[in-house]
Amino acid sequence: MNTKRISKFLSLVLRHKPEALPIELDKQGWADLDEIIEKMQRKGMEVDESIIQSVVANNDKQRFRLDLPNRRIRANQGHSINIDLALDPSVPPAVLFHGTATRFIDSIMEKGLIRGSRQHVHLSLDIVTATKVGSRHGKPTILAVDAQTMHQQGYKFFVSENGVWLTEHVPVDFLSRADRQ
Repeated sequence: MNTKRISKFLSLVLRHKPEALPIELDKQGWADLDEIIEKMQRKGMEVDESIIQSVVANNDKQRFRLDLPNRRIRANQGHSINIDLALDPSVPPAVLFHGTATRFIDSIMEKGLIRGSRQHVHLSLDIVTATKVGSRHGKPTILAVDAQTMHQQGYKFFVSENGVWLTEHVPVDFLSRADRQ
């Protein structure tokens, strides 16, 4: 059993391309667990409910959520497809962080943090987590987001099931380099 491969495939299907399996997601991103298992098995993947439960429980980023009474699974955030996660706006902490690669800083300091193909910009509560995120893309740079002022000015923040803070855009005026303070 290659849980990393299964996790990556679930990320693809539940966040970006349900047609890769193919499955239907409901408007909140939920998919039928039994259908997913059956179709993954048809693709030659050695997977069953216990393996899916293990992938969900042991994913270091807690990307997925199981609803076993209703036999469903979904991704917690990171969708590039239109999904309503049914999250209520939340009051953010004073400062949140965003990890990125140094090669993107010039563009970010021009345009702010934009969601790109995803539904939201992802923000972290701490520098350590932001550094891990930024390291995935190259030499990391950490940006501090003045979330308190953004919120006071009417920007909406949401917190996903796995603790990732989400917003639609972070204008340049609310950004500073946390790794230079």
